[in-house]
Amino acid sequence: MSEAALHDHLETGLTTVARAWEVNRTDGVSFGFTDHDRDLTFAGRTFRADSGLTALALQQGTGLSVDNTEALGALSADAITEADIEAGRFDDAEVVAWLVNWADTSARKILFRGFIGEIRREEGAFHAELRGLAEKLNRPIGRVYQAPCTAVLGDAACGFDFAQPGYLWEGPLASAEDGRRFSLGAIGGFDPDWFRRGRFEVLEGPAAGLFGWVKRDETRGSARVIELWEPIRAEIRPGDRVRVQAGCDKRMETCRLKFNNLLNFQGFPDIPGEDWLTVHPTEAKALGGGSRR
Repeated sequence: MSEAALHDHLETGLTTVARAWEVNRTDGVSFGFTDHDRDLTFAGRTFRADSGLTALALQQGTGLSVDNTEALGALSADAITEADIEAGRFDDAEVVAWLVNWADTSARKILFRGFIGEIRREEGAFHAELRGLAEKLNRPIGRVYQAPCTAVLGDAACGFDFAQPGYLWEGPLASAEDGRRFSLGAIGGFDPDWFRRGRFEVLEGPAAGLFGWVKRDETRGSARVIELWEPIRAEIRPGDRVRVQAGCDKRMETCRLKFNNLLNFQGFPDIPGEDWLTVHPTEAKALGGGSRR
């Protein structure tokens, strides 16, 4: 890639440039689009010209100001579909925008790198808000001192290994309702509420790769029924394979007794509460905030 070659080309006053966009979804699926009238190939990717994709003017600033723009395009059966947008497959996808000399694609420059924000759909087209990398800094960062654990079960801070037996179930669904309630059939070996607050992931079918968090874990007759906090926005059919992980309520007792992982507990169960911090001076020996006798 040569930015200098592109600059030299632009200085000639007679240019052959186009824009190209690379979209990398969080599930690993990638796309390439261009507003040129022919496909372009560079950086090991083909950028398709039949997507109808275009973009508004890019707003860029110095320092840590948030860059933003908007991409417009047509919904199609083999590129960006309404079903995929509705299912959230393009949420937070990475976007790289290029200015490229279509007559010599080695002369190109990255204009924008960021992520997809809000997506709107109307009249057979989509409008995707593009947010710059500085947007990731627009959030609180730091350690939270609280009694419950701040880690996500299984992440680097938690360190729990789901490969241990008894902490997940994988198999075909017996039934599915509204993308939110699912029957796992007659399964044994798991305590009541074992999966509550756990992760429910679809492994195959139209909803493969999508997941939700378990709100309720109940036994109805001989069947284990899982209900999610929010529905999965794609078709899920009986017989599709799913994976359900054990849930954690972030309490120290759960970490010790259910997961045997107390050494990695990321909460502060003995931190004084607000009542203790506001106790007025007294001669009493007990300063726990309770009543005195």
